[in-house]
Amino acid sequence: MPGAKWFSGARLNYAENCLRYRDDRLAMIFRSEGGVQREVTYRELYQMVVRCQHLLQSLGVKEGDRVAGYMANCPETIVALLATASIGAIWSSCSPDFGVKGVFERFDQIQPKVMFAIDGYRYAGSKIDVLESVYSVSARISSIEKVIVVPFLSPDPDLTSYFGLQENGMDKVMRYDEFNTDRSEMTFAQLPFDHPLYILYSSGTTGEPKCIVHSAGGSLLQHLKEHQLHTDVHREDRLFYFSTCGWMMWNWLVTGLASGCTLILYDGSPFHPKRKSLWVLASELKISVFGTSARYIATCKKARVRPNQDEECDLSSLRAILSTGSPLAAESFDYVYEHIKSDVMLSSISGGTDIVSCFVLGCPVRPVHRGQIQTRGLGLAVDVYVDGEAAIGQRGELVCTKPFPCMPIGFWGEVDDTRYHEAYFSRFENVWAQGDYAERTAQDGLVIYGRSDAVLNPGGVRIGTAEIYRQVEKVDEVLESLCIGQIWKDDVRIVLFVMLRPGKELNDELISKIRTTIQNNTTRRHIPKKIIAVPDIPRTLSGKIVELAVRNIVHGDEVKNTDALANPESLAYFTDLDELKN
Repeated sequence: MPGAKWFSGARLNYAENCLRYRDDRLAMIFRSEGGVQREVTYRELYQMVVRCQHLLQSLGVKEGDRVAGYMANCPETIVALLATASIGAIWSSCSPDFGVKGVFERFDQIQPKVMFAIDGYRYAGSKIDVLESVYSVSARISSIEKVIVVPFLSPDPDLTSYFGLQENGMDKVMRYDEFNTDRSEMTFAQLPFDHPLYILYSSGTTGEPKCIVHSAGGSLLQHLKEHQLHTDVHREDRLFYFSTCGWMMWNWLVTGLASGCTLILYDGSPFHPKRKSLWVLASELKISVFGTSARYIATCKKARVRPNQDEECDLSSLRAILSTGSPLAAESFDYVYEHIKSDVMLSSISGGTDIVSCFVLGCPVRPVHRGQIQTRGLGLAVDVYVDGEAAIGQRGELVCTKPFPCMPIGFWGEVDDTRYHEAYFSRFENVWAQGDYAERTAQDGLVIYGRSDAVLNPGGVRIGTAEIYRQVEKVDEVLESLCIGQIWKDDVRIVLFVMLRPGKELNDELISKIRTTIQNNTTRRHIPKKIIAVPDIPRTLSGKIVELAVRNIVHGDEVKNTDALANPESLAYFTDLDELKN
């Protein structure tokens, strides 16, 4: 490890596994923020993929070619992925909230032959046209031979307004709904276990995004394990994860088709038109497995959303709640069981884009312990290293000590595996280091304390940022926080930035309340030396706060790629702060 080979000589096709069922059971229910709902059966899904495969083949797409998606979380995006995989081509996607530069930095590295795109989308009550961005991306990437526009915001998008402005521009673009075929069956390319399935991207907040290549066999096998064994997904289940196709949880969700369940797709704001909108969705569509982020649960808690006391929220079908994106605070466990549902399996899960799956996650036959992730992934030799040795009850590095099938094939375009080794194997020889600061508990559960590269070291004592976030979350006046270590007088001091509720002020009383809450539940070393109010907290497009970018700003270093952020303008609030000069 790395370099281990799995199931040499085996042949499979990811799309064929996802389309193993071709009956009249619902494969997908799509709901948009605008209220549009569509249902697709497994029989209909197969025919949609047949048509899309023929379209791609008519455009000359073949095994190994790259197909890009600049798409919403809708059925056509899944169809395009499956059609791409059926041929043996490689899929890669970005959500429409990515700006032109962010999409270009990703897709230009992989040189796609075809790009699927929507014309626009709705978010938080606004209509956002993206055709200009679609045109700009396609014009800058010479490898793109055809842009296939899926009408999404408008039933009749005006393609001439941009593509018609360049010579032969209209020859480069077509509408997805204008392609017809009389084909009713398709063939599935039988490919090696480690044949590339899709390319995902690192966040890119510290430089150009890394293009992480994942195998069809590794992704399929790992997802089937996590769905069927760790989450107990069956055909009658309705599986939902709030995600865009720019986050790995979308890829994870799609593979639910291989278990024959019904995928619930939602595109739009999770809080529009009301804070409880997704819980109403879960009620109306009888969702049994509800996936979201730790930040979403914390926001619902702060907003005092009470689904179990709301007549619109009948969650009798809900069996499991999955949470990822950041560590789930112990208080969020309390909130779920007290105010959402008392008999639900709450599974905090953690893994990442690096493995397009989880290292640690839920287990239907083990208890849920407050503040802990239930178990290590089956078949994964996950441990926590302290000084290079496995340890229980101590904080250290989350590692995997033996090869596993869903390890990336490598990084796209690299002649050798230098960056791949640096990313995962530079800490410990022949051992995968995930970059998480964690603890394996006496109950054989896991607690994640934050990213290793964001660990605070005041006085030489290692403190995970999540240890502080868990306490700040208890303070009602604070909506969200971000913590860094500032180099100060030959040491490191903890600086806490807080975003407050509207109308609240960071006065001496509130500062004292925050510090007391932290001290009473941790140690004096955890208490921030500086607490500063800011109007917004910078985060990636998938919603993760970016501690390293803020740390760089505070120390006067360059943030190399602000296009990886959902709100790059927020970085200005951390620049040249007088409070940090003394």
